[in-house]
Amino acid sequence: MTDGSHEGGEVLVRLPALLVGMFPGADRRVRLAARSVAEMVDELDARWPGMRDRICDTRPAIRRHINVFVEGRRASLDTPLKAGADVFVLTAISGG
Repeated sequence: MTDGSHEGGEVLVRLPALLVGMFPGADRRVRLAARSVAEMVDELDARWPGMRDRICDTRPAIRRHINVFVEGRRASLDTPLKAGADVFVLTAISGG
């Protein structure tokens, strides 16, 4: 992009098999340009329409049973991303 909208650079996003299985053609590991977790979700949704609704609720916020970690720290939609960041999207495990 030449408009400078993704000056943060590329990040590596690792998606859970459960989420990837809902979107034919989706990959478990995705490199994309984003400056925040919100932009990352937008980019994922642009590639696989409907993915945003699986990651975020209507507030908008990350869904209760989804966790996003950036460089090992729990993140929210407004968490900034630096070039080269490692991002994990995980489904929470519950039960008794």
